[in-house]
Amino acid sequence: MLVVALAFALWGLGWVFGTPKRLRWGAIAALWLAAVLVNLLLPAGHPLREETGGDARVWAAVALGFGAVLGYRILLKGLKNRVELAAPVIMPAAFSSGEVERYARHILLREIGGPGQRKLKDAKVFVVGAGGLGSLVLLYLAAAGVGEIGVIDDDTVDPSNLQRQIIHADQRIGMDKVRSAEIAMKALNPYILVKPYKRRLDEASGGLISEYDLVLDGSDNFDTRYLVNRLCVAAGKPLVAAAITQWEGQLSVYDPAKGSPCYACVFPVRPAPGMVPTCAEAGVAAPLPGVIGSMMAMEAVKLITGAGAPLRGRLLIHDALYGETRVIGVKSRVDCAVCGVRH
Repeated sequence: MLVVALAFALWGLGWVFGTPKRLRWGAIAALWLAAVLVNLLLPAGHPLREETGGDARVWAAVALGFGAVLGYRILLKGLKNRVELAAPVIMPAAFSSGEVERYARHILLREIGGPGQRKLKDAKVFVVGAGGLGSLVLLYLAAAGVGEIGVIDDDTVDPSNLQRQIIHADQRIGMDKVRSAEIAMKALNPYILVKPYKRRLDEASGGLISEYDLVLDGSDNFDTRYLVNRLCVAAGKPLVAAAITQWEGQLSVYDPAKGSPCYACVFPVRPAPGMVPTCAEAGVAAPLPGVIGSMMAMEAVKLITGAGAPLRGRLLIHDALYGETRVIGVKSRVDCAVCGVRH
């Protein structure tokens, strides 16, 4: 098209002679205006009008498209400037330039911002289990910039794990799960510290919990769940705990120190053996641990940064098969053998 050819010619000549971009854009704008006037003033069928598109609406559409692109670029530049302005707020001495760039999307969030990202960096989180739930919890805590993450698990990576435990890889079959998880987490974010504990959580190793600010339990058996709850209550640490089976999952934040029930308040009676089958016994849909594990990580980010309303005193139940999620209120029990005397 004649006008397009002239526009390229003007830009090229300007570049050859070193004309400032502002003047080159001005010349192209004048060319655009001339094309619009030709199409408005000359009669239909006129050769010059046909050479310039034949309809002024064509050039109006070109202007709108150019304006949209220009507006998008201005918006991106504004967001970049906001991140650069936010950097001093989070104390450059505590964050490298790489970290500021990495966590930019958090810094832009009003509820997190620079101070919240600093809280994440300073936080110490302990994760029980590096399996289905733990996979997403550990990956997202690492990605979010939690400064120190401890993970405890006594298992090794098995081929049957890889259907849902996406923190592990085929090449690491047979490796300790905590070591496999550490490799994946450090590959995702080299700015964090990962502490792997190759052992089963028991009374002896439970003292580790006192070294951390927050505990997330993704274990797959009731013995560990009740033990983690008891240890967290004794240490005064908030607990984010979840469980999954087949197509369903549940999640809550247990924090008696802040007035919410503990796990034993909500589930005071341990199910009889065989009543609640494990994933190995009943199966589990592959994405389900990812859904619930991601929610666990989200609760952890909220607890650390103070954003939003964590699931204290509320139990979230997710039915993946029918795409339904509901939240029910749960209360503390004054006769709870674990936390009753603390309320």
